[in-house]
Amino acid sequence: MSDGPTYGFDTLQIHAGARPDPATGARQTPIYQTTAYVFRDADHAAALFNLQEVGYIYSRLTNPTVAVLQERVATLEGGVGAVCCSSGHAAQIMALFPLMGPGCNVVASTRLYGGTVTQFSQTIKRFGWSAKFVDTDDLDAVKAAIDDNTRAVFCESIANPGGYVTDIRALADVADGAGIPLIVDNTSATPYLCRPIEHGATLVVHSTTKYLTGNGTVTGGCIVDSGKFDWSANDKFPSLSQPEQAYHGLKFHETFGPLAFTFHGIAIGLRDLGMTMNPQAAHYTLMGIETLSLRMERHVENAQKLAAWLEADDRVEYVTYAGLPSSPYQDRVKKHYPRGAGALFTFAVKGGYDACIKLVNALEIFSHVANLGDARSLIIHSASTTHRQLTPEQQEAAGAGPNVVRVSIGIEDVNDLIADLDQALSKASA
Repeated sequence: MSDGPTYGFDTLQIHAGARPDPATGARQTPIYQTTAYVFRDADHAAALFNLQEVGYIYSRLTNPTVAVLQERVATLEGGVGAVCCSSGHAAQIMALFPLMGPGCNVVASTRLYGGTVTQFSQTIKRFGWSAKFVDTDDLDAVKAAIDDNTRAVFCESIANPGGYVTDIRALADVADGAGIPLIVDNTSATPYLCRPIEHGATLVVHSTTKYLTGNGTVTGGCIVDSGKFDWSANDKFPSLSQPEQAYHGLKFHETFGPLAFTFHGIAIGLRDLGMTMNPQAAHYTLMGIETLSLRMERHVENAQKLAAWLEADDRVEYVTYAGLPSSPYQDRVKKHYPRGAGALFTFAVKGGYDACIKLVNALEIFSHVANLGDARSLIIHSASTTHRQLTPEQQEAAGAGPNVVRVSIGIEDVNDLIADLDQALSKASA
């Protein structure tokens, strides 16, 4: 699209990054199912490999279908560029990769998806990295956790599983004060409900598997670069500020300016880590994004009604949905999430662990799956599945205690969803 008018979200989610195919006139973005691309001549090939010209070399690095998705997500998030990859977990590693080194750490929220907690607490140790988990509501604790080896602060905008909403601006101010970037996982909110860059985030990551695709068909991840961080302000980020030997001493920040992180993610991250998104997955996600705003409006509307119904039910101990008037995060929702608090939350079932298992087994419309953000309503008992590998203390900190189930509210008829939960709760409490 041209740089002229300022288009609205609903227009951008359909058109951003996409242009009619120059060869055929095809209006929908084609699936460029190709491994490699023919160079015009030897000089063209050399220029591409030297990063002197932007173009397509090999689909581990760049692909026209994936490129459209990258531009669309970056546009919706208000970033300068984006790098798509194979999954949300891959996006997290790709986001940290240019920032970290042996001995470095990331300060992370305790309210994270269980798989992220495991990735940060266990797997990244193999790179010589480490994570410090803190309650991001306690800004003094965040400040105290940051040391000379900290390279980023990491949080989720709307946390999985509890639907907790983060004060992104407050965390961004802490990160800015320490001269390090804030990375926000915006999977649960999507750019329709929250644009973390507008609140000070440096990088935004997504599991595009979830709401962006919205139909439970493909996995994918994305890292969006705000283009606003000064990678050369100190010596903490040599991958971006210092000479890169693989490119004859090129300095990414000096050469590419606001797009330094994006170019590094493609030229180094995808080149060497190989966490590539396939073009068919990009195509499915592009089609999903075309209806993102419509789906999110219905997701939020259904979640609001269902959470209120659950809160009033005697078989339920509590509901964590931040959109409820009883939530302690109402002011934060109004500030950061004016279109709603998402459709992901938890509720505690009276009867504990066993009652939760009975509930999950009795449901008919809700699907028992390890996913969220589908058009279908989904449920999972996190303590026995996604958060099973965590200690009881970590489960409680993440909002995934043994008496808690997580729901991702879909776009079905909300009265049918209420009836399904009603009959299942009756069986669970019998």
